[in-house]
Amino acid sequence: MVLNALRGALGFLTRLPVGRDERAWEAFRRTPTAFPLAGYPVGALLAVPLLVPGPSPTVAFAFLLGVYLLTGINHADGVADLGDAAVVHGGPEKRRDAMHDTTTGVGAILALGTVLVGLALAGLALAALPLAVAAGIVLAAEVGAKFGIALLCCLGDPAHEGLGSQFADHAPRALLGPLAATLPVAVLSLPAFASVCGAGLAAVVVGRWANRRLGGVSGDVLGAANEIGRVLALHAGVIAWTLW
Repeated sequence: MVLNALRGALGFLTRLPVGRDERAWEAFRRTPTAFPLAGYPVGALLAVPLLVPGPSPTVAFAFLLGVYLLTGINHADGVADLGDAAVVHGGPEKRRDAMHDTTTGVGAILALGTVLVGLALAGLALAALPLAVAAGIVLAAEVGAKFGIALLCCLGDPAHEGLGSQFADHAPRALLGPLAATLPVAVLSLPAFASVCGAGLAAVVVGRWANRRLGGVSGDVLGAANEIGRVLALHAGVIAWTLW
């Protein structure tokens, strides 16, 4: 069950050619623990661009490129949709309509641009750290970002029928499994712990905003929590290392 759920998580969260079958999907959507478990191999792969020789800006660009080559743009699309919803005046229904509008608004451009700049600057900061430290922060940030998604799936209510409800309606309300899966990386070091906390904080903020403004959790909310959580987690880890 867990192995199939992990396969499904990797198929959903990355462009890797695994977990695209119905059995893996069914196991995954009922097993929120698979989110942080998937963060381990994904985080390890995302740390590879840090090995690129060259100046820090080159390493940062390789890191940014590696993130979206591996994970695709589906979750970034969630950031754009939430950006459009954030600038709309009106109730949850009107904001959800804006998210489904195929026209890209200024809110989407600003939100996605902010995340991309934040990720690039995080890559620049990581390039200046010892490789082992930087890799540990990347790993912790990815596991933490995936824990944030699990948190929203376990504790959130779906805004409407859709991708978000596929997880929120079937996930157990207990966070014990996702917490247990996240703990090994959180205790590695203070920067790793700060990264996990940063990602969790991002998920809480995004979730609370979504509850108030959208009426609950959706697939776009989960994707945005992942992208924002990664950026905040990386910067939190770098800051913790600098102050440690």
